[in-house]
Amino acid sequence: ILGLRYRYNSLKSHLGVNGSTTHLTTAETYQTAELWGGWNLGKKFRIMATMPVSFNDRINQGITKHKAGPGDISLSGFYQLLNKRNAAGDHQLLVQSLWVGAGIKLPTGSYDATDKQNTATNANLFQLGTASTDFSINLMYDIRLQDAGLNITGNYKMNTVNKDGYRYGNRFSTSLQGYYKWRISNNCTVAPNAGLLFEQGDTDTDKAFKVDMSGGKILLATAGLEINIKKVSAGASYQAPIQQDLAKGFVKAGNRFMLHVSFML
Repeated sequence: ILGLRYRYNSLKSHLGVNGSTTHLTTAETYQTAELWGGWNLGKKFRIMATMPVSFNDRINQGITKHKAGPGDISLSGFYQLLNKRNAAGDHQLLVQSLWVGAGIKLPTGSYDATDKQNTATNANLFQLGTASTDFSINLMYDIRLQDAGLNITGNYKMNTVNKDGYRYGNRFSTSLQGYYKWRISNNCTVAPNAGLLFEQGDTDTDKAFKVDMSGGKILLATAGLEINIKKVSAGASYQAPIQQDLAKGFVKAGNRFMLHVSFML
């Protein structure tokens, strides 16, 4: 499989008490275009690679700072622990699959230590890369009864100290998503989906000192649509924060969205 993804994230940082806007408050947007590929090795093994290009913007008091360039390349491998197809009641088909995997993120993106302002107020987000080699473990479980299904994912990312002594906090994320596949024709399916996404991050450290305005957790509602026509798949998703506590309230995340298209080779 070969695909292209576009992601858009936004946030406000350096907020004042109770989320108020001050002269330090910045509006930030993070746009990423990702080229990715996946290869099946037999029936139980899969390897994947992602190469991102990022476009970051930060606006403070009418002044915009822009940064663009390649990000950190990620490589991962998966093993299929479960692949079952059973007959259920009323002649329906019950399908289950479970993939587990591990990955590595390489320090290929640009990292500028001078962009890290006073760490008492900055979580060092405005970077194209982290300058660190990081590792992850992943889980993907899918259960489907005929055309209605439930997808559950989990990811834990373990970060290391970069060349400048900065270490981004470890990250955990999990999602729960329900979907239904409508078969428009033999070659076309349309699948709307909706669910929840939870993310939690540990506090960053700078030369072993905690960066207080970092880390936190967020819960988002998600909705999307997937379309498959023969060997082509396309889709979109939208994520809106329901509850968040980021950087002790000094950072507030906005809505996100993602577009993607992929081709079965």
